[in-house]
Amino acid sequence: MILNNSNSIETKQDTLKITVLQTADIHGQLDAHPELFWEDEKIVFKERGGLAHIKTLFDRERAKNPNRTVIVDGGDLIQGSGYVAFSEGEVMIDPIKNMNYDLLVPGNWEVIYGKEKMLEVYKKFDTPTIVQNMQHEANNENLFPSYLVKEIEGVRLGFVGINDPQVPVRQNPIFSKGISFTGIDDNVKKLIDQIKVKENIDVMFLVTHIGIYKQVTLANSPIAENVDYILGNDTHERVRQPIQGKYAKVTEPGAFGSFVGKLNLYFVNNNLVKDDYELIDVDPQVYPADPEIQAMVDKNKAPFKANLETVVGYTNTPLYRYLTVENPMDNLITDAARWKTGADIAISNGFRFGNPIVPEDGKPAPITRANLWNLMPVNEAVKTGKASGKQIKDWLEQEMHNAFAQNATERFGGWLVRFSGMQVEFHSQNEKNNRIKSIKINGAPLDEARIYTVSACERPGDPEDVLCRMPNVQDVEIKDYTIHEVVEEYLNLHSPVSPQMDKRAYCDYLGEKSFSTVPGTDYIFK
Repeated sequence: MILNNSNSIETKQDTLKITVLQTADIHGQLDAHPELFWEDEKIVFKERGGLAHIKTLFDRERAKNPNRTVIVDGGDLIQGSGYVAFSEGEVMIDPIKNMNYDLLVPGNWEVIYGKEKMLEVYKKFDTPTIVQNMQHEANNENLFPSYLVKEIEGVRLGFVGINDPQVPVRQNPIFSKGISFTGIDDNVKKLIDQIKVKENIDVMFLVTHIGIYKQVTLANSPIAENVDYILGNDTHERVRQPIQGKYAKVTEPGAFGSFVGKLNLYFVNNNLVKDDYELIDVDPQVYPADPEIQAMVDKNKAPFKANLETVVGYTNTPLYRYLTVENPMDNLITDAARWKTGADIAISNGFRFGNPIVPEDGKPAPITRANLWNLMPVNEAVKTGKASGKQIKDWLEQEMHNAFAQNATERFGGWLVRFSGMQVEFHSQNEKNNRIKSIKINGAPLDEARIYTVSACERPGDPEDVLCRMPNVQDVEIKDYTIHEVVEEYLNLHSPVSPQMDKRAYCDYLGEKSFSTVPGTDYIFK
């Protein structure tokens, strides 16, 4: 393996520089939007992103290193906003096709509209797409090629795509019907080693959509013995200095099109002698919109704009969803669900999703349907049921292990489930099934023998008695309204709302403002 980031090797005439640009988890975000940053122990918001602004950045970077720049996207392109939801990803086709990507890898959410629609949209991107572990369930043939080789002035770069094998568990199981997923095991190592020899690869990349925890673990695994870089995706982390594993370096360039990762590789006689890395903010003031891409975006948005830009409420406080444990937006969603259903507890899946909604100049900020789709990208029916206190406690212990397991292979997402009506104190660093310090439901200590009512959302394909991964729930009822309808109704009656964090879930070790927990690294989200 190589190298360090030292500048001790001077750039000289026979040194070849190759640039690799990476986007990740754009999630259907077409335009510039507010983005959350953690600076000087404070949350601040800045305008970032937008496909037309990314295109300007791409063009400038390519001009700096003509014919030696490779542009990669690591997945979750076609889900995450109302515009992609109502068009089933098609609003992305024209812009992405014309942004001159060299390589695409599908992410865990690409399956949301079903296998055939995913294949149709990716075919229309007219851009090489790779992933080695997604097969047609009927015949075990790969959906896409496993790898791609790019040769630049004699230097051969190998790219292998890997999606999360847990897609059928993480997403509604019905989404990935007809697709089988294989794990990351010795067969992956054999493939990597064969490609390296067969294709005479000088630098090997894995483009993985498995999350920062598993990507770091993979970089330290013998599977990555012949890998130089893992271009990571999925957990929306903002890696500003590559994380060095035993075998490979790991990057991850944020989400929502707000950032572009830039990796420069320096070669002498085809030998990699140095690298440097930068996470570039897609600042609209620095990178004005490319007019052709912006025109495509505006045209494709037009049929859906009147509906999605309808104001459905107002907020006095910023709404966001970036923290590991508790967020104002999730408090609003679960409070609305508990208000509507009358359940003892309302729960919502934990993830880092959506652009902040930020009041300005002391005035309440409007909340549009587009905002709701950004923050709740799947609009399913509300589902209620009954569970014992012991069921709830056991389920919550498992959810905590999913979020905080020290063994990265046991992690599932990375953010704690969210809820209303329940107050939980816990120790994130404890072992499995020993993290909960106390649970209160509506102010009273949890009674393990008591039956409580619980509200969540239906996940098509789940067994009827499963509620947000809680099994064996009784008296299940699927309501005739969706979670979006509930939040809109709540906002109509209660706006302007002022959601706060009120320690409904709290851990002393993590504190109130925990953005990431990546064991074995000094990585900090900012």
